[in-house]
Amino acid sequence: MIEVYHNPRCGKSRNCLAFLDNANQEYKIIKYLEEVPTAEELTDLLKKLNLKPIELVRQKEKIWIEQYKNQELTDEAIIQAMAANPILIERPIIVKGNKAIIAREADKIEAFFEGK
Repeated sequence: MIEVYHNPRCGKSRNCLAFLDNANQEYKIIKYLEEVPTAEELTDLLKKLNLKPIELVRQKEKIWIEQYKNQELTDEAIIQAMAANPILIERPIIVKGNKAIIAREADKIEAFFEGK
């Protein structure tokens, strides 16, 4: 089952769901602001995304700028920051098996499902 880390207030996230609906893909929505992923779950997600923790952070968020920007943070500290402040997690994220992408553009989503 495909999982989508979704924020209903985010246009890119809503567009991602619309793309999946139009492609007749079944999926499970994870409202990650309500169902906050643990540090362990984020670590697993980062492996599926093949990203470093800082690459998953929304670095323009006020919380990041005020509390974390310009600090030397370990990967573990960045993961803990995202677990404590899930608004920092980039969205939307599609997970299929052991692979995942940040699904902000339709062409990227399409390529993901075509295995490119």
